[in-house]
Amino acid sequence: MIKFLEPEWHDKLSSTNTVLLRWLKNEKDIPTGFVLAALEQTAGHGRSNHHWLSQPGEDLTFSFLLSTRHDLSGLASLSMAISLGIASALDTFGFTTQTKWPNDLLVRGRKIGGILSEESGVKRPNGHAAIVVGVGVNVNMQEPQVSSMKKPATSLRIETGKKHLIRDVLNIILEMLPQWIDRWEAGGFPAIRNEWLARCCFVGERITLGEGMEQRSGILTGFGEKGQIILRGDDGLLCDVWAGEVE
Repeated sequence: MIKFLEPEWHDKLSSTNTVLLRWLKNEKDIPTGFVLAALEQTAGHGRSNHHWLSQPGEDLTFSFLLSTRHDLSGLASLSMAISLGIASALDTFGFTTQTKWPNDLLVRGRKIGGILSEESGVKRPNGHAAIVVGVGVNVNMQEPQVSSMKKPATSLRIETGKKHLIRDVLNIILEMLPQWIDRWEAGGFPAIRNEWLARCCFVGERITLGEGMEQRSGILTGFGEKGQIILRGDDGLLCDVWAGEVE
């Protein structure tokens, strides 16, 4: 089972993912399970270079290092496994957390967190790929802040009515994650399929993915062996979709 090290906390970083990737590429010796956390993140980002704003002491932003024997085509389903682990941790606060393909966490249809898994290009001594996983969770954000966002959002504070210690939230997440990562490492997406289907939004519903000319719509009928969406188009044909934001 993967074991997380004691988190290394910083008062302020540009992006925990960016910093950890840079350390790896500069050949800094970083063990699997290393956790880098920041009380403030000034240039956080998610998929498609979406920005993740983090106010000092209000939100949880951290990254950790994994190594995997899987080929990188399964990287999307790694984020899905991590989503399930974080959702399980957030449920301990007394509400139900849903997942949104491939890496968002929702409560009552509002985003409470997100994940970004990035391949570093660095190989470990055993030949496994080094993956940097970044996580952001809205912890103490309040209604005036979330109401100014482009898309519906929420936080632990909004959902529970009380403030939470950032470090305590991280500890709960790190306690829940290993079992999900290990299940994924042992069996890939098929090992987490049932739990994913039970939590995932929009299964069986009409969705739109992508933007502009790349946009496609259809019924989300399920997920393939690597975690890709299986979409039934208006022509009745099934196709695999590997990337894009679900709307």
